[in-house]
Amino acid sequence: MAKAQVGDIIEFKDGLTGVVEKINENSVIVDLTLMENFKNLAIEEKTVVNHKNYKIIHSEEKS
Repeated sequence: MAKAQVGDIIEFKDGLTGVVEKINENSVIVDLTLMENFKNLAIEEKTVVNHKNYKIIHSEEKS
């Protein structure tokens, strides 16, 4: 399983998407403000996601 890198866009938990801001040993910190409907969701701007619980939908490395 590939781990996300800073700047990658990941998808997790029922379609939420965000930009990876920091990589930890077992998780990443994700900025969710990228989503168009962010303001309507009433959720925090950032969250922590375990490496097992996301998939990379756009990688900065491949661009």
